[in-house]
Amino acid sequence: MNIYVLMKRTFDTEEKIIIEDGRIDDEGAEYIINPYDEYAIEEAIQLRDEHDGEVTVVTIGGEDAEKQLRTALAMGADKAVLINTEEDVEESDQYTTVKVLEAFFDDKDADIILAGNVAIDQASGQVGPRLAERLDIPYVTTITNLEIDGETAHIERDVEGDVEKVDAPVPLLVTCQQGLNEPRYPSLPGIMKAKKKPLEELELDDLDLDEDDVEAKTKTIEVFLPPEKEAGRILEGEIDDQVKELVDLLSNDAKVI
Repeated sequence: MNIYVLMKRTFDTEEKIIIEDGRIDDEGAEYIINPYDEYAIEEAIQLRDEHDGEVTVVTIGGEDAEKQLRTALAMGADKAVLINTEEDVEESDQYTTVKVLEAFFDDKDADIILAGNVAIDQASGQVGPRLAERLDIPYVTTITNLEIDGETAHIERDVEGDVEKVDAPVPLLVTCQQGLNEPRYPSLPGIMKAKKKPLEELELDDLDLDEDDVEAKTKTIEVFLPPEKEAGRILEGEIDDQVKELVDLLSNDAKVI
């Protein structure tokens, strides 16, 4: 089974993020594997172990993304591919990403492609479905369970707090949600093995693409942090007094009633 995982390098939202001139300061940001992509990597490894085959993790970006690819290899992936667009692409969006990935998969025989449900930096959730449309294969989003039986995938997906069961033919693309599995931590032997696993680096020329082919269709005007919220207040005293004070605050201070 040929299994591919789409991985994105994202900044760690649990660490302090510094915004300068409407952009995230890369020097001050901590970068990680997009957390939802970790579920995809883990599920790919489990599928490989159950059905045999090979897991290839693919990412688009600069050379800094090699660190996250090596982490994926240390988790248990077999191969990694970095499509380096650092020198060729100044601005990118979901269109750019899908255009590059479409060219990459043009000559690939993929049985299943896994991706994270969303990326925590932009949270568009568009790349997986748009790629599946371009590759003309079925896709199922926000999956929480996956079983492959021959040429059929039995899937459970999250739908607003409930579960929907779907059967889909292979090949297909799925996007992975929290609850699908528990991503493993790279072990020391895994980290050592990852250093010797193949990591291929490609550029746009290798995919017969140029800058005009992948020009972004959208433009980011500004990135900014939300305004700091005022500290909350705890009302004290008898219940009747608290109710009166609350009504007064909502009416005169917040002006919402």
